[in-house]
Amino acid sequence: RVVYALAAGIVINILVFVFLVYPLQSDVANVEQRTRAAESALAAAQAEFGRANGALTGKDRALKELDTFYRSVLAKDLTGARRLTFARLAQLAAKSSLDFERRRYEPVVERGSNLTRLKVSMELMGNYADVRDFIHEIESSPEFVVIDEINLAEGSQGDSMLRLTLQLSTYFRTGEQ
Repeated sequence: RVVYALAAGIVINILVFVFLVYPLQSDVANVEQRTRAAESALAAAQAEFGRANGALTGKDRALKELDTFYRSVLAKDLTGARRLTFARLAQLAAKSSLDFERRRYEPVVERGSNLTRLKVSMELMGNYADVRDFIHEIESSPEFVVIDEINLAEGSQGDSMLRLTLQLSTYFRTGEQ
């Protein structure tokens, strides 16, 4: 009787293990695997959110900096752009001991842009050191003036004077933007 009872107990334990414990153990293993997969997906989603948030923050910062550039650096209108180039370039030329021969201004509306380009053409006379100083002054000035083209030629008098022809540009906003 005791042996039959022990044998019946072993058989019952084996059946409980096979039909109850083993399937539950597999379910626990599957839950742990799904938990790891969910944690991995969460980490990937958080990283993607961080990248998207960084891009949005970067875009906002770029828009703010562009707005500051438009308000603080660029001229407000054609009159401001002409004043900036006409007066300032004349000052820089006089400071560099260059003589004005002539200058010309031409506004160019850029298609599909809210900016207008003011093209400036200047002819100056002076020696090489003065020309070099003038170009350096333009490049290091706080005004937004771009040197598009430089032509340097000997003067017509045959002395050491040089003729400097400059093509410059500055920009201003078109209309109320």
